[in-house]
Amino acid sequence: MSSLAGETTADGPVVATSCRVADVSTRAFLAAHAEPGFHWADPDGLELSGAGTAASVTAAGGDRFAAVREWSTGLFADLTHDGPDAARPRLFGGFSFFDAHTAAGVWQGFPPARFVLPAIQLTSVGDETWLTAIEAGPDATAASASASLADARDAVDSLPAMQAAGPRPGVTDTTPTPGRDAWTAGVQDAVDRIQSGPLRKVVLATALRADLAEPATPCALLERLRQRYPACFRFLVAPADGGVFLGATPERLASLRGGRVETVALAGSVGRGDSPAADARLADRLRESDKLRHEQGVVVDTIARRLEGIGDVAVGDRDVRQLSTIQHLETPISAAVSADTHVLDVIETLHPTPAVNGLPPADALATIRDTETFDRGWYAAPIGWIDADGDGTFGVGLRSGVVDDDSVTLFAGNGIVGDSTPDAEWEEVQLKYRPVLDELQ
Repeated sequence: MSSLAGETTADGPVVATSCRVADVSTRAFLAAHAEPGFHWADPDGLELSGAGTAASVTAAGGDRFAAVREWSTGLFADLTHDGPDAARPRLFGGFSFFDAHTAAGVWQGFPPARFVLPAIQLTSVGDETWLTAIEAGPDATAASASASLADARDAVDSLPAMQAAGPRPGVTDTTPTPGRDAWTAGVQDAVDRIQSGPLRKVVLATALRADLAEPATPCALLERLRQRYPACFRFLVAPADGGVFLGATPERLASLRGGRVETVALAGSVGRGDSPAADARLADRLRESDKLRHEQGVVVDTIARRLEGIGDVAVGDRDVRQLSTIQHLETPISAAVSADTHVLDVIETLHPTPAVNGLPPADALATIRDTETFDRGWYAAPIGWIDADGDGTFGVGLRSGVVDDDSVTLFAGNGIVGDSTPDAEWEEVQLKYRPVLDELQ
């Protein structure tokens, strides 16, 4: 069962109007508006920022994906948009890893599902930047949306095109949860389960609290991630009632556009070398490792089988994806789906992938629940956007953390298989903190 709640119902029209503006700093735009705030950027150059609330929804329970889909379809049923397709209104939000999740502690403000249609949306694509004002409900009209757009444009025109990220806040202390001994013991227990069957793989995660010398500015941290990781999907979710979840994830869970699904199987990792030759040797080790190729192959096979239930699947060639601090095996996967397929149908089909859960799925989830001593919240879960056509793009909330003034809680995980070595897995998982941790200290 699912429970659904919306601050604004889907009754009444959604009216949006857009105008082109000069390039605007994302950091300045988000800082100039009250929360909630949102940001999404993908390696293809699309950047979306949203502020305020025209409509919103929260959902919980096993049917939360379907509940959000039904609500969003109703919300957009009576949409009028005066502007280009690139600037069309979008819902921003995400889901928790487990459907049984409580928005508390570090995850205050992050229920099992939350999506927001912002009152103001900033869209940058290519060399164009568009500002969109959005109103929803019985009182929404073209005239009121145009008036809101005029006010928003006046505010945006005063903002800078670029804004420096400023100094890093500095890290005074770090505290892992669990500690190394407890985590490696959990890894050994998982290896024992795998060797005795039926568990084949499980992804075990850790959390790391970084205490800061100065309070962190989430938008400044996001800007540093943009500069350092332009090839990653970058996201920020700032609810009005909690910390700020942000990250630079290498993994697109899926995108849907015009009846075509695109996703990727990303698994298996090694570090980067200190020279091109060292990089190449590490990449060759990645390609030649039976363990890592097996780990990534399991992910490919599982994603392809799941997508076969909704479309015609094509699997691309495996290659190595190089990021600033780490390298992964990567295989592109696509599917042709029917016109009535919604992006949330795809996301529900894929989440959680073996890259963040394991196989068989039920056994892996049970092992995670038995082993992990912290709440994953939205870590390793779908984060992204939805448009009125039911198209959209979602990433997996990896290489991420929750910013809460003078601390940041980071999350990372590693895939455990039958020949995993606990100490080696601990060392490997530390690499996955670096994308965010390096930008703090």
